[in-house]
Amino acid sequence: MSHADGPRTGRPPILASRGMVSTPHYLASASGLDALRRGGSAVDAAIAANATLCVAYPHMAGLGGDGFWLIAGSGVEGVQALDASGPSAQAATRDYYRGRGITQNIPMRGPLAALNVPGAVDGWRLAHERYGKLPWESLFADAIEFARNGVAITRSLADWLARDAGILARDPGMAAVFLPRGVPEREGRVLVQARLAETLATLASAGARAGFYEGDVAQRICAAIAPGGSPLRPEDFSGYQARWVTPISTTYRGREVFQLPPSTQGFAALQILNLLEGFDVRGWGEGSADYYHHIVEAVKVAFADRDEWLTDPAFVDIPLERLLSKSYAEERRGLISATRALELHEVEPGLRYGTQFDRRSPDGGTIYLCVTDADGMVVSMIQSIYHDFGAAVMGGDTGVVMQNRGSFFSLDANHPNRLEPGKRSFHTIIPAMLLEDGAPVLAYGTMGGEGQPQTQAAMLTRLIDFGFDVQQAIEAPRWLIGRTWGVETHDLMLEARIPDETARELRLRGQPVKMVGHWDGALGHAQAIRIDRGNRLFEGGADPRGDGAAMGY
Repeated sequence: MSHADGPRTGRPPILASRGMVSTPHYLASASGLDALRRGGSAVDAAIAANATLCVAYPHMAGLGGDGFWLIAGSGVEGVQALDASGPSAQAATRDYYRGRGITQNIPMRGPLAALNVPGAVDGWRLAHERYGKLPWESLFADAIEFARNGVAITRSLADWLARDAGILARDPGMAAVFLPRGVPEREGRVLVQARLAETLATLASAGARAGFYEGDVAQRICAAIAPGGSPLRPEDFSGYQARWVTPISTTYRGREVFQLPPSTQGFAALQILNLLEGFDVRGWGEGSADYYHHIVEAVKVAFADRDEWLTDPAFVDIPLERLLSKSYAEERRGLISATRALELHEVEPGLRYGTQFDRRSPDGGTIYLCVTDADGMVVSMIQSIYHDFGAAVMGGDTGVVMQNRGSFFSLDANHPNRLEPGKRSFHTIIPAMLLEDGAPVLAYGTMGGEGQPQTQAAMLTRLIDFGFDVQQAIEAPRWLIGRTWGVETHDLMLEARIPDETARELRLRGQPVKMVGHWDGALGHAQAIRIDRGNRLFEGGADPRGDGAAMGY
């Protein structure tokens, strides 16, 4: 399997014939691989890996967050999409927050930011009921062990502990777990989460419904966070169920690309590909100023429509058919100049929602993983607690870190993503899948809020237009246009491995270039598995910007 067009980077892709797992933490990859070797399906392995990530990567994943799945291949009809995002609490109204003196933006941290039901756990249940092979309880053994007896703090977690120490110190439950000696722990120290171990054990033995949503765990979470202002109540938990939905898709160079529908930003990722398909991407040359400039401009155009429309489609009639059409992309492509960068405020949406409202750019803290099994099932799965450490609030003595996804709701009554009870917020997290001739050939994705559609475009163009292998596509220098993790400016961040002359040319075209480190984690932790149908091999890659590994057998 030769990919002569790609750069020779740090590590090779992993090749295996029976199964493959790629996650942003090596222990999670090992948990998934163990499930495969025990005869589990790709879904079993994804659940086991995600459960371990909830322990080993608590700044990016957790039982208190949401998840989305794409599943295809053997034993699966078409591409199945699973929405495991939780809605806002029934008490979460705009008047609820105004009554507490909040009239602009919902707080990003604290109990008031914990207003959405955690959806991920019920997504595990639904996926396992349909596609699991191993006993449910067996999928959590590693996660329970790591929570009870400790897991080594990795580089990424150590960096975020240092960055967020002040935020974590505000909540006694968070401080007790993540700042046990009053200061951020360094890489190599052991993190013990005994109460989370108990919750995981309850979830494993009693199941998702009785063990998390309908019993004592949900009641204890709500009792702990309600005094601080959270509108979540036990009946919000018990009334929630994840759901199967219809995926959305487009084509790129004759291949089908699948995403989750709104309330995810998946349609923006597809719009970017529709815009790029009309250009001679290969003719630009990979890594050239033309390459970066045109993709960044396509991102700006797609994000204008995303920011105009994205919310829960149960509350807003989003014109998806038009937004995803090739004719619309051709029309919008005319906005892109080869010589001059568009200012963000210059890019108007092609279709108007109908009212004026203030726009905010999302942040994000997320894990992405992918799995293939010996039968040919492929899983592309993403899970998030939104910001790093979510709301930075512990759900009482459960050890569950609560997500703050609902903090992105708007309190502006004119906004399509305005807060309403029982509503799913604008979601940045998007797993992706590529099919050829109706069969899955690539599962890919990344964490990184605004950066997710951008990194997906980088990976796909480098794989399809330039012939890279998956590890090359993951390791090649990346960029990010827009805000991330509380940064107020809308810079074009370029990794330092991008040549100075390329950065200079981008500045001359008007791009707001800001150089960042060689392997900057803010630009995402990407994973991918490609299926080589001719040689019957899986080709896996994992991002050195994180702490992960691709593992196969």
